[in-house]
Amino acid sequence: MKGPKGAKGPRPCAIADTLALVGEKYSLLVLREVFLGARRFDQLVRNTGAPRDVLTARLRRLVEAGVLEKVRYSERPQRFEYRPTAAGLELESVLMTLMAWGDRHLRAPHDRPMVIEHACGHALTPVVTCAACGDAVRHDDLTAHPQAPGWTVTGPAPTPPTD
Repeated sequence: MKGPKGAKGPRPCAIADTLALVGEKYSLLVLREVFLGARRFDQLVRNTGAPRDVLTARLRRLVEAGVLEKVRYSERPQRFEYRPTAAGLELESVLMTLMAWGDRHLRAPHDRPMVIEHACGHALTPVVTCAACGDAVRHDDLTAHPQAPGWTVTGPAPTPPTD
């Protein structure tokens, strides 16, 4: 079946667009480190395990996309550190949610390599809530409304037969 307007491409989606930016190997680990305060290249190499050339490419892409900013901290030799922008900081809750999922589903109980403490003094347990009503988001409470022309919830809208 052909997609909208005869296209064979995948569904237009902000998730796919976001993964195209941060879904490359090491990108989310770079963000993790920057959020934890490791912002210099050598720290990022050590803490992520990324090869230097790969890390350079990931950092360049995150800076170009406006997720990180490159800030000079030394003139001679010229050295830089990477800081999250406002857009980059918006991804921190995504990382916290991914970490919590991994702790629940991929690790043995009480085998968490990192605990993030909230300002209230308790270990963070991220919960996605609706900004309008404040309720926790549950799958059964959600209804998708495709906005991309020619798409339905389950895929491309059928094209009318041509005579």
